[in-house]
Amino acid sequence: MRAVSLLKELNRQRSTTVEELYRATGLPKPTIMRLLGTLVAAGLVTRASRALGYQVTSDVLSLSAGYHGGPLVAEAGRPWAADLTRRLRWPAAIAVLDGARMAISVSTIADSAVSPFHSSVGSHLSLVTRALGRAYLAWCPDTERRILLRMLSASPDPEDSPPNLERVLRGIVGTARQQGYAQRDPKVEPRSSDTVAVPILQGGMVAGTIGLSYFRSAVNHRALTEELVPALKEASREITASMERLQRGGGGG
Repeated sequence: MRAVSLLKELNRQRSTTVEELYRATGLPKPTIMRLLGTLVAAGLVTRASRALGYQVTSDVLSLSAGYHGGPLVAEAGRPWAADLTRRLRWPAAIAVLDGARMAISVSTIADSAVSPFHSSVGSHLSLVTRALGRAYLAWCPDTERRILLRMLSASPDPEDSPPNLERVLRGIVGTARQQGYAQRDPKVEPRSSDTVAVPILQGGMVAGTIGLSYFRSAVNHRALTEELVPALKEASREITASMERLQRGGGGG
């Protein structure tokens, strides 16, 4: 923890001295010198000069190499998904693209007393038949959608590659974009429930999708369009803002 504290402080400054590190962290100077020696040996820190002290190297970027896509969306989105379930009762899920399917990275099923499902984290869902996948297809860039189309057409799974795939996808995209949200294929089991989803956008790309699952008998069209969809879109905007704060190093808010 001391090494992490020291590295965080070094990362905040262009360069810093032992004295400045001592004042910022409260660590004993002998401890600071020992930890600096370890960080220098690891290639994460270098000695700038006697006057300027120490500074991080470009190798610190490797520490964040795995922090993008799914992990970032999950960290930024988890509190907003929990808030949706707290207010609306229905379970929420956040999914990210994994190959030609959507992988569930966040689920609030455990927090919902009215969930149509038992578990979902880690499961992979079809881009073609599931709401979380359809929301991705509908709002991802055209070039990415064409790549996904080729990947889907090569899939042996009929759920991912139905007959007339290109025409099916055009219909999915057109309907979702017109409605402003995506829904699950009504033929997918369990037919007593449904899922509605919207994209989480960042920088012109789809970082992930967020959805709510519910029993059809309990949610009519008006409740869907006036309660669930606006709440999802608000959560999506908040997640995008949280992701941007995290990338700036300002916390998730």
